[in-house]
Amino acid sequence: MSLRPVREVIQARPTIEGAGVKLQRAFGFGKTKDFDPFLLLDDFRNNSPEDYLAGFPWHPHRGIETITYVLAGSVEHGDSLGNKGQMSAGDVQWMTAGSGILHQEMPRGDAQGRMHGFQLWANLPSSLKMTDPRYQDIPSSAIPEVTDDDSTRVRIICGEFWSKRGPVEGVAADPNYLDISVAPGRRKRLKVETTRNAFAYVFAGSGSFRDASDPRAVLTEQTAKPDAAPVYDIGNHSLVLFDRGDEITVQAGPQGIRFLLVSGKPIEEPVAWHGPIVMNTQEQLRQAMTELQNGIFIRHS
Repeated sequence: MSLRPVREVIQARPTIEGAGVKLQRAFGFGKTKDFDPFLLLDDFRNNSPEDYLAGFPWHPHRGIETITYVLAGSVEHGDSLGNKGQMSAGDVQWMTAGSGILHQEMPRGDAQGRMHGFQLWANLPSSLKMTDPRYQDIPSSAIPEVTDDDSTRVRIICGEFWSKRGPVEGVAADPNYLDISVAPGRRKRLKVETTRNAFAYVFAGSGSFRDASDPRAVLTEQTAKPDAAPVYDIGNHSLVLFDRGDEITVQAGPQGIRFLLVSGKPIEEPVAWHGPIVMNTQEQLRQAMTELQNGIFIRHS
């Protein structure tokens, strides 16, 4: 087994999106090669309703998939095809925008006014950019959760892990999307297929990831024995981008650690990106924007 080195640790940045929603952006609108096939990850966590209730009114998407995972509160959604519904705590919506869709997402807090969730964007290969839009709406009860002997808990949203398979199917990048909780003080080894790009996003507790290299962009380095691999403290709102290998090791801190572990097969195609529209060439991007302006963005099969 080969341990994945930590390539980079990134602190999420405060960002305002939609009609004024305050959120934390872990990555996006930057280098796409390191995260291929993923494009963006937003953490929309807030305890102040005035900072999220304006929501994300009608906006277009083309050429990508958006994955929304709700942990607290709810999100009401609707689209230009007449679909509508609500996601509650623990639910997932995997939307394939394909050839184009207009939709809106309106967060609503829980009884205490709390809202928390994530939105991940995954790219589509050129062969599927103009596929028909579709949804996979997954209730919390349909997401398998497994607990190991050491109390490590994993919710499997997509992909296969510990002989269980997540409910989201037929996704081009064949991703694994896991919500992992490791108990205080525990060390855990987790397998990740070596051909995939992979990252972890910490959103509760803290811990450390043992690294076989010495990246310059780490946040904190603990004192380690001269012959030992360095260990890096990772806290809330931190993203860990891994290099190649077939497993990672995490050491949970005194409060434990909870993180998303996401991996996928690189598409390795050119990216032409403007806001919520992602194509392969600038010409395709201009065409999409022209269609949007002329009211012919939505295709009907």
